[in-house]
Amino acid sequence: MKILQNVIDRVIEKNPNEPEFHQAVKEVLESLEPVAERYPHWVKAGIFDRIVEPERQIIFRVTWVDDNGNVQVNRGYRIQFNSAIGPYKGGLRFHPSVNLSILKFLGFEQIFKNSLTGMPIGGAKGGSDFDPKGKSEGEIMRFCQSFMTELYRHIGEDTDVPAGDIGVGAKEIGFLYGQYKRLKNSFTGAITGKGITWGGSLVRKEATGYGLCYFVEEALKAKGRSFEGATVVISGSGNVAIYAAEKAERLGAKVVAMSDSNGYIYDPDGINIDTIKRLKEIERKRISEYVKYHPNAKYFDGCSGVWSIKCDIALPCATQNELDKKAAETLVANGCYAVGEGANMPSTPEAIKVFFNNKVIFCPAKAANAGGVATSALEMTQNSIRCSWPFEKVDAKLKEIMINIYNTVSSTAKEYGCEDNLLVGANIAGFIKVADAMYAQGLF
Repeated sequence: MKILQNVIDRVIEKNPNEPEFHQAVKEVLESLEPVAERYPHWVKAGIFDRIVEPERQIIFRVTWVDDNGNVQVNRGYRIQFNSAIGPYKGGLRFHPSVNLSILKFLGFEQIFKNSLTGMPIGGAKGGSDFDPKGKSEGEIMRFCQSFMTELYRHIGEDTDVPAGDIGVGAKEIGFLYGQYKRLKNSFTGAITGKGITWGGSLVRKEATGYGLCYFVEEALKAKGRSFEGATVVISGSGNVAIYAAEKAERLGAKVVAMSDSNGYIYDPDGINIDTIKRLKEIERKRISEYVKYHPNAKYFDGCSGVWSIKCDIALPCATQNELDKKAAETLVANGCYAVGEGANMPSTPEAIKVFFNNKVIFCPAKAANAGGVATSALEMTQNSIRCSWPFEKVDAKLKEIMINIYNTVSSTAKEYGCEDNLLVGANIAGFIKVADAMYAQGLF
């Protein structure tokens, strides 16, 4: 029997009805078997059992008043998963689908992603089942203020530094930080993703999408390929997708399809990123509006159909488990040779098997989309020294970090006999740094 199977079994038994968390734990631990064999003292010290158990799980009530004067109640969370290498770091997600399983999976993944950046940050995640869509600015502000009134006592620049995620953009970060500052009577870097004029960092908005392309470009180079002349399909149309599309085009690719939760667009002439930015960032409209401005483009209902579009490179940038086995088989049949995960765990385990079986260059999320949190850590650095770096400096640091992540992941995969398996390389490389710190610090 495999050394870590008992750990996986205990996770499933202790955390029933949490499928996303089970999936994340299984995917990581199955690839850590050779590490358990090489470092038996980590097994004896319970490192593997400890790393799958959050250090702290905070669940709280969030009460707020809507515009009609009605009292509304939501549930808030903060999963502080691991602080072995630095203060907890991870985003806040406001979406109706938020539950304990999703946040534990995200927090668990964040441990290894943050480790891979080379920055001293631990793993965490949080959020609420509150849905900002359809809410007025006043309602969003009152919710954020109520949410932070509980959360503020659990965070701080040297304790836990939240950021944005799905449903938490610049507006929400502003309201959250304003309430934190009011309650703490201090101006510190306790939240990242702040506005540029009040402690934010340039490139943060672009970071995850840009970083994804920097990582994928390195993986392509290793196989004698590049973005130049490639056809790209991207799911999603939020920050990650928009700026992945922008960087892919600057690297010479043609992005022909993007999506939102309602459907997807196909533009054989290449997606016009300025139109997407206007629709999504300024006008807050559905992606279906795109065809009004570009007559050669077509809109299709159902976002999953985006993977039926023929492409060389696929960048899933929407949400978890959006790309299943059938979609993976369609991509492979249409000649797709590289997949870069911009969202967190967007490919199902069955889809990943299809990619590996067909020698598709597969760039896993915990490595490929680490650019966002890496730049958040750069924001923390700028806050701590009370200065702001120019766009070019931050972008150069981001590119350097992503290249280093690729080199670390690739070399680790080769060291453990899994050359070209960047998923195994990412899991092992991210884990070893954290495990070493946990062992050195004794029981905690």
